[in-house]
Amino acid sequence: MGIFGALSTAISGLQAQSTALANISNNIANSQTTAFKRTETSFEEIVAATGANQAGSGVVRANSQATNTVAGDILPSDVDTNIAINGDGYFIIAEQTGSVDGDPIFGGVDLYTRQGDFEVDKNGFLVNSTGYFLKGISVDPVTGNLSGTLPEVIQISNELLPAQATTSIEYRANLATTPQTASFDAAVTNSELIGSTADFPSGTLPTVAGTGFVEQQDVSAFLSRSVAGGAITSFASNGASVNVQVRWAKIDSIANGGTDTWNAFYQTDAAATGTGTANAVWRNFGTDYTFDVSGSLTAPTTSSIVVNNLTVNGTNLGNVAIDHRSPNGSTGLSQFEDSNGIVQVNIIDQNGFAAGELSSVSITDAGRVTGIYTNGESVDLAEITLAAFNADSALRKIDGGALRETPDSGAAILGAQGSIVGSSLESSNTDIADEFTKLIITQQAYAAGTRIVTTADEMLQEALNMVR
Repeated sequence: MGIFGALSTAISGLQAQSTALANISNNIANSQTTAFKRTETSFEEIVAATGANQAGSGVVRANSQATNTVAGDILPSDVDTNIAINGDGYFIIAEQTGSVDGDPIFGGVDLYTRQGDFEVDKNGFLVNSTGYFLKGISVDPVTGNLSGTLPEVIQISNELLPAQATTSIEYRANLATTPQTASFDAAVTNSELIGSTADFPSGTLPTVAGTGFVEQQDVSAFLSRSVAGGAITSFASNGASVNVQVRWAKIDSIANGGTDTWNAFYQTDAAATGTGTANAVWRNFGTDYTFDVSGSLTAPTTSSIVVNNLTVNGTNLGNVAIDHRSPNGSTGLSQFEDSNGIVQVNIIDQNGFAAGELSSVSITDAGRVTGIYTNGESVDLAEITLAAFNADSALRKIDGGALRETPDSGAAILGAQGSIVGSSLESSNTDIADEFTKLIITQQAYAAGTRIVTTADEMLQEALNMVR
């Protein structure tokens, strides 16, 4: 290797260190960029072909290496639509290529990113700070099931969420073995029971399953011989709300020689006057609830009953199921002793709601895009799908933290193993201290290379001086 060969080697070293400096500079400049992946520099020796005992002038070449698989720290965010990926995977995004009548047009090629600072724009799209649109699969708002297989650009509608009629009321409670009604007297046998026809001005007990009712003249007697069982706001199909109030009356007991039996009632029309079933103030659920000596429900044997044509103050809810099933599958009604003599309602809930406007959007840890409405309902609108690649480092970087697949990366594989973290962002994987250390080493290597150039130049000058 001659002087010119040494000079060429030194120049290649300066060029390689310049490349390293450029990568370090870019890493430091993007140290605060969301989900930025630093670029490492590796050096490759290129050796000229020579004989076995000869030294050829070699050069060095700098190669840039991506760190797409090296995650940054996940930090919390105050924005409900900001998301990060814990583990493997990329968000699938689309790039806007134009617009028609104010609506964006998207390119047909999927792009990928881990920059999850998405927010809802004026058209309902989820767009990150660099202008890319998030893709996912639509969710059926009624069933909660996916309504497609391929990710599409997510657009959130501002339309009203239609009202949903109450079709089921979940009700679980313990009925005190001895209900302490207003008429109860511990010294009087059977005073905890609803009583006889003589106790009601109409001369009719409201305990006929299916047809039992309480008219206005019997209300005082009924209230004094029953106990409150809770209330729940329910909804008709047009969104009209009604308050379904429940009361329980014990109609027979083991101590009375019969079976511990209860009837449930709901208030159908507080303002009803007159007589007869058309003027009922309270109406029987239509079912006898019986319990054994241990306090366990023996009838009905089904997990729910149906109250037909449930109507409150003129608003008809239709046929409503009263579901008593507990989460473990057992019945949610019991009759255990309670010193307070009340109905202890453990849960009372229903499945209807009024119409509502979209008030906000969030993304859950399950990757579901959820709309929160003014009626208090949360509805899943889309599910974010993550993509994976066999060779992540072969993806090509483009502007805005996006990546494009290449022949070397392979095609995207839907369903990456990583998980989505809601209200969070992934930080840059650049370590400033590490970059500064590499900067010092690069600076020293570059300075040493310049000494080689200077020395080679001096040697050439000496060679030229020999002819003088």
